[in-house]
Amino acid sequence: MTGNLRMKRCRIRDLGLEIGGFPTGRFNAITDVSRIKVGHSTIVRGSGKVTAQGGPARTGVTAVLPSDGNVYLDRVVAAGAVLHGGGEASGLVRVMGRRLIDTPILLTNTLSVGVVSEAVIDHMLRLYPGFGEEHDAVVPLVGECDDSWLNDIAGSHVGAEHVAAALEGARSGPVAEGNVGGGTGLVSCGFKGGIGTSSRVVRVADESYTVGVLVMAGFGRMEDLRVDGIPVGRLLAPEYRQSGPRRDRRGSVVVVLATEAPLLPHQLEILAQRAGVGIGRAGSSAGQGCGEIVLAFSSANTIPRERQQMVSRVRVLLSEGMDPLCEAAADAAEESVLNALCMAEDMTGANGRSVPALPLDKLKKLLDQRK
Repeated sequence: MTGNLRMKRCRIRDLGLEIGGFPTGRFNAITDVSRIKVGHSTIVRGSGKVTAQGGPARTGVTAVLPSDGNVYLDRVVAAGAVLHGGGEASGLVRVMGRRLIDTPILLTNTLSVGVVSEAVIDHMLRLYPGFGEEHDAVVPLVGECDDSWLNDIAGSHVGAEHVAAALEGARSGPVAEGNVGGGTGLVSCGFKGGIGTSSRVVRVADESYTVGVLVMAGFGRMEDLRVDGIPVGRLLAPEYRQSGPRRDRRGSVVVVLATEAPLLPHQLEILAQRAGVGIGRAGSSAGQGCGEIVLAFSSANTIPRERQQMVSRVRVLLSEGMDPLCEAAADAAEESVLNALCMAEDMTGANGRSVPALPLDKLKKLLDQRK
């Protein structure tokens, strides 16, 4: 494996590439959408061979709070889309059935879905003692990707304290990317993957709306990686391709999409599907071993759990105004993946296995050659 020349890690725009024509929000992050907060808990400890005592650990938890208020009592309209179901998002069936989100969204590794879900339930019980009695019980939303190439995934390193740290540390503003939270141990397109985010601001008639995306990227083969249409993975593969049983695995990605646009569930499902277009541009073919899952919600309208009447008024964007939002969803999803790859750093983990970061010096050279 060839190492990088240690160009400082940066986001894709810092290399001079802008995806699409819409401007970004202030932070170019999902938190540009009003009321959204993100928190991470990152677990990196140990080295060498996996032992019976557990470790090395390269994993974590990422939390996305759909509302800075009370999402349990003021639920947000939501939808989902599954490009291929080789992965899992616990609670997605409930979202797609009821078209609402009423819990935080958590992202972690495949074998930690259960413990994270239990921790979210405990968190909700502490906040709402009447949970499950005065109101119906909720099903936590927990998405997963397999980080077992770098992480001792069977070692149960994620605990309730990590879920609490991600939830309590959730903030608006800039979002940490790369080797953080649920993306700590992920490999994407043969390079170090992880968490990435981006946003777009679009104008529809006289209104401006933000579309924000956050990805937990652990998908794709190196040969399939494309950056704004350039076959970067194929060009770098002769130097960076690794041998071994994981070289051709296609992996998974979980996408969280948020918007301020007042959309109904079927419109959010359309945006979720368009986020899949952006993931495809970056290198996903949604093959049989893949898990490409998208959760989408709007912060524009809330549906009260406690109500005095059975009618609630919502604002709705007409379908004729959807095209800019569809384009923004695809662009933000694509850039989120590229930000995850650009911000991630080289990592060595379980059993001494190493994964290189995407070489930014070589990527910039390829981008400059096209100008």
